[in-house]
Amino acid sequence: MSLFIIAEIGINHNGDLDIARRLIDVAKTSGADAVKFQKRTVDLVYTKEELAKPREHPWGTTNGDLKRRLEFGLEEYKEIDRYCRSREIEWFASAWDIESQNFLRGFDIKYNKVASAMLFKPEFLKVVAEERKYTFISTGMAELDHLDKVVETFRAAQCPFELMHTNSTYPMKPEDANLRCIETLRRRYGCAVGYSGHEVGLAVSFGAAALGITSLERHITLDRAMFGSDQAASVEPSGFMNLCGAARKIQLALGDGVKRVTGGELAIRKKLAGF
Repeated sequence: MSLFIIAEIGINHNGDLDIARRLIDVAKTSGADAVKFQKRTVDLVYTKEELAKPREHPWGTTNGDLKRRLEFGLEEYKEIDRYCRSREIEWFASAWDIESQNFLRGFDIKYNKVASAMLFKPEFLKVVAEERKYTFISTGMAELDHLDKVVETFRAAQCPFELMHTNSTYPMKPEDANLRCIETLRRRYGCAVGYSGHEVGLAVSFGAAALGITSLERHITLDRAMFGSDQAASVEPSGFMNLCGAARKIQLALGDGVKRVTGGELAIRKKLAGF
């Protein structure tokens, strides 16, 4: 199974379609397979009290002003759909409420994504699983007994899925990565396992690739100095291009584990060993 690379745009577009298009271009040029966004119904996800909290930012003075600025609606997603089709790259989104998941059903997209925060909402998980689209499931903040229930929900619905090892800190410290959990998840659930990274830099993602992950997701940004809560844990264009190229080389280098003499070695053996 080839490595499926996801460029997480998330909310790094800052509510600007031009930035979103430029990030889609970065993903396509770098060789990613898909871009991913985030979709929320602001008044359902956040309480009135949370939205009313003071917060200074470029687009207003309250948390609500910011959350509404970052949220794309129908017309924006129609343009994202059109632009991704023109660039021949897949797109999908992680919904943060059932209304947003239903909104995404209005588009002909191949994949679903369950964000770690949504692992604890059984009714939401059932709504996603009933679509039977291939679903990437992040596993941050969850113990194994809780993941057992999530996996059971998707298997009961006969919905294809893969788990993505994740640590839900932004940015994540390398010592918190615990990449050996990739194999733990693989053994326990007998399914494909990917990695969704929130670290600074590329080294941890390379380590995940060397463990034979089936998918790799990283946030991308035009500039890590841009405004936004996810920018610091994101990868800039040149870094993302390096990541895609190196991760695919690592996957190729893993091979199948069968000890054999390669064609190139035979000539050298004949010269050095005489047979």
